[in-house]
Amino acid sequence: MSETVALYDPSDPVGRVTGTASRAEVRARNLPHAATGVLLRHPDGRVLVHRRTDTKDVNPGAHDCFAGGVVDAGETPRYAAHRELREELGLDLDLTPVLTRWYRDATVHYLAFVFEARWDGTPLTLQPSEVDTAWWEEPDTLRRRLDDTTWRFVPDTRELLVHWPRWWQDPARPVTAP
Repeated sequence: MSETVALYDPSDPVGRVTGTASRAEVRARNLPHAATGVLLRHPDGRVLVHRRTDTKDVNPGAHDCFAGGVVDAGETPRYAAHRELREELGLDLDLTPVLTRWYRDATVHYLAFVFEARWDGTPLTLQPSEVDTAWWEEPDTLRRRLDDTTWRFVPDTRELLVHWPRWWQDPARPVTAP
């Protein structure tokens, strides 16, 4: 891919663009950029989990529960999240912002703009180059899987979920007392 990626100031917690670089340069030098993630909720409360293809440039073959990707130069994070949701799952849905936070490891360094969306029943169209398979999973089951560090799950989403209080609770469903 040769798209131009927006670079972000890593000292800015909300996202100030400082320049651009090619996607290849961002990956090679682990430059600070922005990326989006969308947690898709089924009306019954389950969340969409998928396995990334083995050809992905970052975390190939790992599981994830966010659809998303890099914010290109000239895009807002919300626009990029809509674009990624359309590309990866074939959906155009309303997005609710839930978290903005920096993430960094040896492979990626980005400001995460995390959203959630509610599935409207439109058939999913998985992008063959990015999504190997997808399924709906109960949030409590996913929480147990995330506690298992041997389960291949993308590390950035795993960490971002830690910082999203009560992500497993569907905001559209009332919480009942035990």
